[in-house]
Amino acid sequence: MKEVKQPDRKRIFYFYGIALAMLFLANMLLPSLIAPRTQSVTYNEFVTMAEQGKITEAEIQSSENRIVFKVDTQTEDTQNVMQKQQVYVTALVDDPDLVERLLDANVNFTQIWPSTPSPILTALLPLVVIIGLGVWMTHSMQKKMGSGAMSFGKSNAKIYVASETGIHFSDVQGEDEAKELLTEIVDFLHNPQRYADIGAHIPKGALLVGPPGTGKTLLAKAVAGEANVPFFSISGSEFVEMFVGMGAAKVRDLFKQANEKAPCIVFIDEIDTIGKKREGSGGMGGNDEREQTLNQLLTEMDGFDGSKGVVILAATNRPESLDPALLRPGRFDRRVPVELPDLIGREAILRVHAKKVKCEPGLDFNAIARMAAGASGAELANMVNEAALRAVRAGRDKISQSDLEESVEVVIAGYQKKNKILSNKEKLIVAYHEIGHALVAALQSHSAPVTKITIIPRTSGALGYTMQVDQEEHNLMSREELENKIATLTGGRVAEELALHSVTTGASNDIEQATRLARALISRYGMSDTFGMVAFEQVHNAYLGGDASMACADQTAAEIDRMVVTLVRRQYDKAKQLLSENMDKLHALSKHLYDHETITGDEFMKLLEQPKLELSTTEADDPSSQPEQA
Repeated sequence: MKEVKQPDRKRIFYFYGIALAMLFLANMLLPSLIAPRTQSVTYNEFVTMAEQGKITEAEIQSSENRIVFKVDTQTEDTQNVMQKQQVYVTALVDDPDLVERLLDANVNFTQIWPSTPSPILTALLPLVVIIGLGVWMTHSMQKKMGSGAMSFGKSNAKIYVASETGIHFSDVQGEDEAKELLTEIVDFLHNPQRYADIGAHIPKGALLVGPPGTGKTLLAKAVAGEANVPFFSISGSEFVEMFVGMGAAKVRDLFKQANEKAPCIVFIDEIDTIGKKREGSGGMGGNDEREQTLNQLLTEMDGFDGSKGVVILAATNRPESLDPALLRPGRFDRRVPVELPDLIGREAILRVHAKKVKCEPGLDFNAIARMAAGASGAELANMVNEAALRAVRAGRDKISQSDLEESVEVVIAGYQKKNKILSNKEKLIVAYHEIGHALVAALQSHSAPVTKITIIPRTSGALGYTMQVDQEEHNLMSREELENKIATLTGGRVAEELALHSVTTGASNDIEQATRLARALISRYGMSDTFGMVAFEQVHNAYLGGDASMACADQTAAEIDRMVVTLVRRQYDKAKQLLSENMDKLHALSKHLYDHETITGDEFMKLLEQPKLELSTTEADDPSSQPEQA
């Protein structure tokens, strides 16, 4: 879509600032430019010129204590003689014979200065010219752009017109269900008569809901691109104004423009900014302005005729916060979920963005899509871009598989911190910690396979991490899988305790995740034998992190806390038993990771399946033989 620019208000302000500066300079310089050039002489020279009859006109300026007079001069060239007048000025002295001298010399007592405009006219004329020029330029821009640059109450919506290079549904991948729901709107804008003949009405509005980065704005532009109609785009925050009533005026102007350009699509991004639920007690100040804006939006959506082909699209990450009046039939009739893409969708999105860069043949996008489970479309686009940047840094002109794999880690865990050097002791602790995670995961069933283990610090603050990737899309988790995941999270702390006989702060994030998962298992998923299918936890803002709050009595909350502690401790003991039975493998794998810093999942499994490892159990049990003691 090609954007039609609105007049730039800042440029108008700059213009008037420059005009005022020019006016000030004109008032300062114009009198000196208009005034004739004068030459100062002594009073004796004035008397001599008068006696010689050279003075033609004179003015005695008592207030200025001077005499200004004109003298005729002649200049000769090769062909004719030119007559000119020179203006002189001299001091006014106490001469009682002055008037008599001038009369004898036949000097005219008249005003000798050239005729000049009055000071008021001199000051106002440039101002009138500049204001007239500014009004003309503003009027021209209003005519060209269709809205006033200096008008209050204008919507300032970005207007896109249809073009051959617009965005279409083929540019949006991973959201097949959302595209299917929006296809009817496109068909109505193409063939409205088909719907009118049967008596059907197209939905006046469609609300796109989903997490950030899933492509809600892109979908709205694709609808306009497919329908080949004008597209108005505005953010909900742009309706919020300091003065009461200005937001409502912007809403009126937006719908006025939309009706003039129908059929068209109006897209309001982050509509929850103005569409929040109204308080029963009424608001004051800014809340009152927001409610007036919402009321005007509700009125406009009721008032316009949907058969004209004006379709309202809106996007939000917080649908639960919207006013019920905004969601009732007749306003936003259709709710279109734009969720995180699944495995097939992630692979399709990666391929779309990979077409914009140069790639080596035979890249396995399916493997990258599995590594990027839970990533949004925006994050996947960023991964491809990070892979391209990595290829440039390496001096290559094409993206390789390793570039894509590293880009996934960059988006998930951050860049490698090359300037953060761990001591030998800390490096070994991190090696045992990560192998503890990987070993517990590998020794359990119903756990995702390990694909990579590293002890290279990352900019996210992680000193190392273990990556597990499911072989296929995983949407449901059983109780056994959740408990195994908790055991895997405790494996790092267990390995530190068993191998090094001490614990560190490195397990803080693992503890947080294990606690949250155990609490959800009991209070949200209904998987405890004590409470059964009862939920004590309420999730808010599901698309923005999923903040949870407890809704139960204090005694029940205390009982849930005890059950969480018991569950985590039981899984901790389970991980401790698994690692205690495989201490030789824990030591050998940790030493291998310590030496190589990064190992792949395949390499890890090959070492794990070896009947005898390089490091014996007796040697491994002696802490003095470990590298951190060297």
